[in-house]
Amino acid sequence: MTSPTVSRLRPDELGAAAPQLAELLVDAVDGGASVGFPASLDRTAAEAWWLSRATALADGSHVLLTARDGDRIIGTASVGFASYPNGRHRAEIFKLLVHRDARGRGLGRALLAAAEHGAAGAGATLLVLDTETGSPAEMLYRSAGWTAAGVIPDYAADPAGELRPTTFFFKSPVSECRTE
Repeated sequence: MTSPTVSRLRPDELGAAAPQLAELLVDAVDGGASVGFPASLDRTAAEAWWLSRATALADGSHVLLTARDGDRIIGTASVGFASYPNGRHRAEIFKLLVHRDARGRGLGRALLAAAEHGAAGAGATLLVLDTETGSPAEMLYRSAGWTAAGVIPDYAADPAGELRPTTFFFKSPVSECRTE
């Protein structure tokens, strides 16, 4: 396995990347990740979900970072920018996924750092995200300097359909990531 690279996916690359993105999303759900989909998620539905992001990628309201090992996509992190005029200073990190066979190599941390840096470079001064309480992702966010804002019980169903608590996090300021 080579050293993975993290880069921003261009809107015109989405169609070609969609099958690999779908495979990654299905792997995450099959591994029990609570990322918005039931255990029955198939590749066709997963690919359709990624392709539904095309407009947001094209207009810049959604940035998709991919981690690749050679030509294979093994991780993603997404940044969504607020559309309301009073929220243009904030961005949400979501769909931070690392393929199960690529975990333990610091890829999640690298994707998170790239997402933070990119959001700050685009002017975001407040970042938010949420994750299943008690998940490995929660430990990652805490160790990366994110602050827990609170826990909402029974917020989202895991892939098996069981309602689970969700921890909401924020990170501010992100000025250390800003580019001049």
